Amino acid sequence: MTEKVLIISSSSRKNGNSAALAGQFAKGAADAGNEVELIYVEDIKPEFCKGCLYCQTHENCIIRDNMKNVLARVQNADVLVFATPVYYYSVSGQLKTFLDRLNPLFVRKNRFRDVYVIATCADGDVSAFDGVIKAIEGWIECFDGVELKGKILCGSVTAPGDINGNAKLGEAYRAGKNIN
Repeated sequence: MTEKVLIISSSSRKNGNSAALAGQFAKGAADAGNEVELIYVEDIKPEFCKGCLYCQTHENCIIRDNMKNVLARVQNADVLVFATPVYYYSVSGQLKTFLDRLNPLFVRKNRFRDVYVIATCADGDVSAFDGVIKAIEGWIECFDGVELKGKILCGSVTAPGDINGNAKLGEAYRAGKNIN
C-alpha cells in the first residue's frame, strides 16, 4: 500500500546532518513506492503561536503566514517524520515553533498515524536525545491513534558533513523503505 510520507526538516542548514538523515529516509520511502514530500521549516518561516485558540473554533489560524499552506499537507499525510538537530538537549526552536503551529489540527480528523523522529547531536551520549523524544511524544499524545514508530538518533556529529559514512544514514534509508 502506498503511503503519503511528509518529512519536516527543521535544521537551518539544508546540508546539515539531520537533513542528510531526512534525505536518506525520503529516498528509502520513495524507493519503496511511497509518495514522499520533504518540507524545510526554514522555507516556511512560521511565526510563533499566540495561544489565542482561534484555530479551535475556526477553519484556520489567525496568523497569516505560510503555515496555512502546510496544515492540509500534515493533516493528510499517513506518516510524519520530524527531523531536528539537538539544541540544548531538545528539538530545535524551529521545530518547536512548527509543532506549536499545528494546533489547528487538534480539533480536526487527521489521517496521520505513524510518526518518526530523526535527530542529530554533537553529544555522543544517547541520553542527549531524551528531551527530543519527550517533546515529540508530548505532541503525539495530543492525537488519538498516533504513535512513535521509530527513532533514528545520531550523536557525535557537529559540522555539516560529519555524518558522511555514518551507519545511521543506512538506518534512515531502511526505516524509510520499511514504513509499509
